[in-house]
Amino acid sequence: MACGSNASLSCTWSMATLRSALPSLPFAPSRVTFARPKLNPTLPSFTGLAPLSPLLSLSSPESTSFEHNFSIIDNGGRISAMRHGKRVPKLNRPPDQRRALLRGLTTQLLKYGRIKTTRARASAMRKYVDKMITLAKDGSLHKRRQALGFIYEKQIVHALFAEVPGRYGDRDGGYTRIIRTLPRRGDNAPMAYIELV
Repeated sequence: MACGSNASLSCTWSMATLRSALPSLPFAPSRVTFARPKLNPTLPSFTGLAPLSPLLSLSSPESTSFEHNFSIIDNGGRISAMRHGKRVPKLNRPPDQRRALLRGLTTQLLKYGRIKTTRARASAMRKYVDKMITLAKDGSLHKRRQALGFIYEKQIVHALFAEVPGRYGDRDGGYTRIIRTLPRRGDNAPMAYIELV
């Protein structure tokens, strides 16, 4: 039964009246089917790290680990998710404070030639002192600006660039020496002198 505008509020629609109200289609398919695209059987589908067939692989007697269950995605690049072998001395400080500490120690060593600090700090700052001396051996404007960005005092940079080529011109690395000394009195921390060779 069709509902008019003056009909009561309770109104019932039937499928026949709905079909008659809709416009007719030029073709009336009896059943709609959707075709799925065929996958190329030579290329495996992307599954990420999901097991290819976890139940079948666990039931096989030769399976001793889960490594063979995962498909390997290789696009030719190196992917490293974990930082194995990338250890840096943390010195019990967050990265910004650690960098400021190493910059200050490097500046003081280049200023005075010899300082006393803990062994961990001495061995951590040795890399940066060697890098600054290597920059000074090159002597270009770009290397001077890199050193000015790391060393806190400008006069030390200019003195370093003036003195280093004559002092370390024939030496390839190893510009510092660490000498162990007695532990610190308060907390028994291992101490050392670090000096320029």
